[in-house]
Amino acid sequence: MAINTLATATLFQETLDKVAMHEALTGWMEANAGDVIYNGGAEIKIPKMSLQGLGDYDRDNGYTQGSVTLEYETRKMTQDRGRKFSLDAVDVDETNFVATASTVMGEFQRVHVVPEIDAYRLSKIATDVIAASKTGMIEYGYTPAESTILRKMKTGIKKIRDAGYNGDLIIHATGDVMLELEMFLSTKMQTATISIGGIDLTVPAIDKCAIIETPQNRMYTSIKMNDGKTAGQEVGGYAKGATAKDINFMIIPKPGAIAVSKQDKMRIFDPNTNQKADAWAMDYRRFHDVWTKDNTLPLIYLNIKDAA
Repeated sequence: MAINTLATATLFQETLDKVAMHEALTGWMEANAGDVIYNGGAEIKIPKMSLQGLGDYDRDNGYTQGSVTLEYETRKMTQDRGRKFSLDAVDVDETNFVATASTVMGEFQRVHVVPEIDAYRLSKIATDVIAASKTGMIEYGYTPAESTILRKMKTGIKKIRDAGYNGDLIIHATGDVMLELEMFLSTKMQTATISIGGIDLTVPAIDKCAIIETPQNRMYTSIKMNDGKTAGQEVGGYAKGATAKDINFMIIPKPGAIAVSKQDKMRIFDPNTNQKADAWAMDYRRFHDVWTKDNTLPLIYLNIKDAA
């Protein structure tokens, strides 16, 4: 009996969406997209609310009338990425296709998709922060060292607090930063709990700010996306941008970044339907993007290893 490819594709799509959120180190940003409207394709609608501040209370006339505005701003996800995979019919029959395809797509997403999503989000936020050029919120030319790393991180937290933000902060830090920090604090390292995709994780913390250790190859100020077909770009994926700098750590207000990642209509064709080869064909396509909020962009702190 032939496999119901439509049902299988839907199952894969739902599962891979959940895995992408759980495995992405920036998956916490997707919790900020709870009120976002998505109906398929590359466009989403982000709610934007504005309120007036307090006014004087008048004992004769009562309250001063205020106004509230709620509107939806349409944004387009700029990252439209995909790949096609084939599993030869001789190697994969109808009874073991699902198991084999699950292994292939799971590995593809873990090794290639998730790191790219993380790297894009962090580089996009870094680009926004650099473009905003808020005085005192970017430090260049620092090499992590045991004797100074705690002061550097606490300085970043203090600058955000001094700017008036007292909410939760998330810190993305490289392995070099974490090594020096752990050497300095030894057994005094704090911990915090952060939820990613509904899963609670216990991570290191400073001043109750959760720290997510992030590989250096996801911590660049810009990245280059390979198109998968141009000479030299056949491997696909991403690479460090030509003028990119290495980020040591980034401190972000928890509500400050809205991330959306959607796999759009994964398709599976059985060997009888596939016109190009006697093989199972799987089309994988993912839309994703991240946006920084106007009111929290000036509150993001960036520490960069390279000189300005």
